[in-house]
Amino acid sequence: MSLTWTHEIESSVSAPRLFKAALADWHNLGPKLAPHIIVSSSPVQGDGRAGSIREFKFTSAMPFSHIKERLDFVDHEKFECKQTVVEGGGIGVTIESISTHIKLEPNSKGGCVCKVVQTCKLLPGVKAEDEEAMTKETATSIIKTAEAYLLANPNAYL
Repeated sequence: MSLTWTHEIESSVSAPRLFKAALADWHNLGPKLAPHIIVSSSPVQGDGRAGSIREFKFTSAMPFSHIKERLDFVDHEKFECKQTVVEGGGIGVTIESISTHIKLEPNSKGGCVCKVVQTCKLLPGVKAEDEEAMTKETATSIIKTAEAYLLANPNAYL
């Protein structure tokens, strides 16, 4: 069964800063801000452009030990990217494939709206509602954690 869901997350931080912190540099910032979830992360291949792969290793707080995600598309000017999980993260256990398209759109208040569209193909017997709830919660947590850091550190990621 295939599932596509959309999710919007409001932020008071500008799109350029949030894109840099929560998406482009999350492999560096994430382990510092969420050590209770992310043990470590590192680039596996590439330099942050399309085709690059990075790996995140997790604590027991997550239902899986790691993910490797490939950056399929990135536009730093439009604050948009698409990534696909290529290993871990439930691949082969609950999910056959999963990709996420993220776009940060500036709003009139100086902040932005993070629009997330995720498409996954579930393995037989997996409840779509469970996967959707977990991934929406994860996306919101990443954005809100980066937002809190940026609000507390106004000179970071300028």
